[in-house]
Amino acid sequence: MDEFATRFADLLEKTVLKVRSLTIDRFDRAIKITALGIIAVTLAFVAVIYLIRAIFQAVAVPLGNLGAYALFGGLFVVGGAFVWAIRKRESKEDNE
Repeated sequence: MDEFATRFADLLEKTVLKVRSLTIDRFDRAIKITALGIIAVTLAFVAVIYLIRAIFQAVAVPLGNLGAYALFGGLFVVGGAFVWAIRKRESKEDNE
């Protein structure tokens, strides 16, 4: 009877470990990857903001603040026009 109890306990342990490996371990890995992804995206976003601010300050030295705002505004207008032109081409191709 003592051997049966040991075998039954081993069976229960194997079953629990199998269920855990199929459920909890996968979720644990996914949660870690998601958390690290959120941290990486946040750090990249902050780095881009600081980079834009540094470029603006570097441009503001020779041009002044008004010139820097005009330059950045012009870049945004040109970028918006480019994106608008791409949108027009893609929508015309979709309709045909």
